[in-house]
Amino acid sequence: MKKYFLYLPILLYSIALHSQSESVLTLSEYIAYIKKHHPIVKQANLVITESEIKLLKARGAFDPKIEVDYNNKEFKNKEYYKKLNTSFKIPTWYGIELKSTFKENEGVYLNPENTLVPGGQYSAGISIPLLRGLLTNHRMAALKQAKIYREQAKADNTLLVNTIIFNALNAYFQWVKSYREKQVYTNFLTNAKVRFEGIKRNYELGDNPAIDTTEANITYNNRKLNLEKASLNYIKATLNVSNYIWVNDIPLELKEDMMPEIDLFEEIDNELKIAFIDFDNIDLELNPKIQSLNYKIEGLKVEKRLQLNNILPKLNVEYNFLNENPEFSSLNTSNYDVGIRASLPLFLRKERANLKLVQNKLLQTNYERQNASLTLTNKLNALQQEIKSYQNQRNITHAIVSDYEVLVRGEERKFEIGESSLFLINQRESKLIE
Repeated sequence: MKKYFLYLPILLYSIALHSQSESVLTLSEYIAYIKKHHPIVKQANLVITESEIKLLKARGAFDPKIEVDYNNKEFKNKEYYKKLNTSFKIPTWYGIELKSTFKENEGVYLNPENTLVPGGQYSAGISIPLLRGLLTNHRMAALKQAKIYREQAKADNTLLVNTIIFNALNAYFQWVKSYREKQVYTNFLTNAKVRFEGIKRNYELGDNPAIDTTEANITYNNRKLNLEKASLNYIKATLNVSNYIWVNDIPLELKEDMMPEIDLFEEIDNELKIAFIDFDNIDLELNPKIQSLNYKIEGLKVEKRLQLNNILPKLNVEYNFLNENPEFSSLNTSNYDVGIRASLPLFLRKERANLKLVQNKLLQTNYERQNASLTLTNKLNALQQEIKSYQNQRNITHAIVSDYEVLVRGEERKFEIGESSLFLINQRESKLIE
């Protein structure tokens, strides 16, 4: 395969690409460069990275934690108190927390309730939320939502990449179209020039009137004007395609001799799998837009369960075994520290408001999903009919072009034997160009 080059005029930066013929940017290579180097595609990939970081952050809520609390007060050479409280806590999935502590307190003015045996006191216990926070809690919901967000980010990434590729393909097809138009006007300009020069010679020989040279010259200039417009459109289309070609975060501009791939029908089928699509058996649940909305709904359901749980009263029970040494091989159940904490807002206005907000968001997202599903279904049906119609139109157009080519050639032969006029030839040719 020969190499062709892209260049950036300012930085004189060039890269080598491969193609079947020199200076041709194929559709497959074009799409490959977009997927690998386009900054928006890279930005979309960062969304997945961000979701992984948020998942790591959510998992951090279940990390074991060491706490140390030390207080020491001395005044006028007298030690009022010295208190040490260390703990090691292990949060678990269902809101239960395991904890072990070591406390050592001493001092002249130590609060009697803080008086401990010499050498300190060890404890091992458990804290259990019996109502709010048992079946679901903030850290449990945050972790579930982070996992859902990671999957949603993948669907959003696919959706964003597909959008970029879709816009890039439109630009490429416009490039192909403008190139083909330029080819058409170039060919017919050659015809008009040959015809003008021939009629001019015939006029000089006395075989044609002067008016024929004027008409031939008008046609020739019209062809030049059409070619100039087509060339401008081609330049614009080329620059538009260049907007999607990046390498190492540097935008690249196509060289003037670069051309698109012309025979695209099989290539389009291979790249986009159009020929293999069964429109009657498309699973909309696999569409990234629907997947993203499904994951959003799942995340809101987790939030709804959390807000429902927050309406319950707080009732936390804590029980600790106490011991004089860190070995708990023989527990004395008569040595313990137990506590119960209960609380409930009287009106629950904040909790009820949060629940209604989540329910409202969930309802909105369900409506959005229903609308997206219907829109996609109708769009697929329209595309199916559109593809079939374009296939028929293409076949009909080929037949029309073939017939007009026969008419133009026939009109030229009639003109050569004096049975037609230059006006009729130009009329036939204009129709063929259209």
